[in-house]
Amino acid sequence: MDDQPDSLTWRLHGERTVYDNPWVRLVLVDVEPPNGGRFEHHVVRLGRIAIALIVDEEERVLTLWRYRFATDDWGYELLGGIVEPNEEPAVTAAREVEEESGWRPRGEPEHLASFQPLPGMVDAPIDVFLWHGAEKVGEPTDTEEAARIEWKPVQEMVELARQGQLLGSGTIIPVLLYSLSAR
Repeated sequence: MDDQPDSLTWRLHGERTVYDNPWVRLVLVDVEPPNGGRFEHHVVRLGRIAIALIVDEEERVLTLWRYRFATDDWGYELLGGIVEPNEEPAVTAAREVEEESGWRPRGEPEHLASFQPLPGMVDAPIDVFLWHGAEKVGEPTDTEEAARIEWKPVQEMVELARQGQLLGSGTIIPVLLYSLSAR
């Protein structure tokens, strides 16, 4: 975009890695905000995530009911995962749906959104793809992902978001975007 004022852009002078493994990297970024002060700022860098929003003919969403130990929460999630090297995000999303649920998305995906959930301290790019329909092709091969696999009505998903029963921005944002576009 051309409307960002250069006077408010932070200057980056480099970064150094504090911790690194295949899932998370913690870095200290040498930054200089517009006021001229200079300091190191912690940034968590995560791999790109691809999420699938599968909506069937009855306006139901394919979900997982699962437990997340990091936050000690049970709730509903959309299906998806980490984009593998040299894999397109839409391919990742479709692969993860099949592995986690036994359902295969039908047709070509529509790119619904890309976003960063916590851009102040976390670099965690998320791409969301929408499919209209899926076919049951077997049982999940990734059996640790879900306690239940359910098709939930879109409007019920919106209410679950209000109740705090949707886990993470990778589920909440696609559901809300879809529900707004379906009106």
